Amino acid sequence: MTGSGGDDDGPVTAAAPGADRILTVPNALSVLRLVLIPVFIWLVIVEKADGWAFVVLFVSGVTDWLDGKLARLLDQSSRLGELLDPAADRLYIVVIPICFGLRDFVPWWLIGIIIARDVLLFASAPLLRSRGLVALPVLYVGKAATFALMSAFPWLLAGQLDSVIGTICYPIGWAFLIWGVGMYLWSFVLYWAQTIMVMRTMPRLDRVSSAAAG
Repeated sequence: MTGSGGDDDGPVTAAAPGADRILTVPNALSVLRLVLIPVFIWLVIVEKADGWAFVVLFVSGVTDWLDGKLARLLDQSSRLGELLDPAADRLYIVVIPICFGLRDFVPWWLIGIIIARDVLLFASAPLLRSRGLVALPVLYVGKAATFALMSAFPWLLAGQLDSVIGTICYPIGWAFLIWGVGMYLWSFVLYWAQTIMVMRTMPRLDRVSSAAAG
C-alpha cells in the first residue's frame, strides 16, 4: 500500500520544504488508522464480531489508499506522514495475524515468519543511521507484499462466515496471504542486500566528521 511517504526514489537523508507540517488531511487519516487498531482487537478477540472487524479493515484499507493520494493531490506530504503511514502498516501486519492466531484462523508458524521478518528488518535501522540515512528507497516488491497481506486479512476474515460467501472468500484470502508472505520475504532479502551495499560504500558519520575537522 502506498502512503504519504511511499514514493521515495532514493535514500532518505533530509526532509523536504514543508515537511514539518503536522495538521494535514493525510496525517489525520493515518492517525485514524492507528486509532482503529485497538478497536479491531476488541472486536475480534473480545466481541468476536467478525462482521464489524471486517468493516474496520475495509475502512483502514480505504484510508491507507487515500492518505497517499491526498498527500500528493493537496501537496501535504510531511515528515510525520512518512513515519505514521508505514508505522500503521507495520502495526496492522503484526497485530492482525496475532489476532487471527488467537482465533485459530492462521497457523502460528506463518505468523512467526511475518513478525520475524519485520523484527530483523528493523535491526538494519541503526546501521543506516550510522551512514546518515533515515531509510532505504521503497521497493515495489515491498509495496506489493504489503498490499497482498493487507488484502488477505479481510478476505480471510470474511472466509470465517458459515455461508457461500465464506466458502468463496476463504481460498482467496489464503491466495493473497501466500503471495504476500512470499514477496514479504523476498523484499526482506533485497532490503538487507541494499543495507550491506550501503555499509560497504558509504563512510561512517564519525569518520566523515573527523575528516572534516582535520
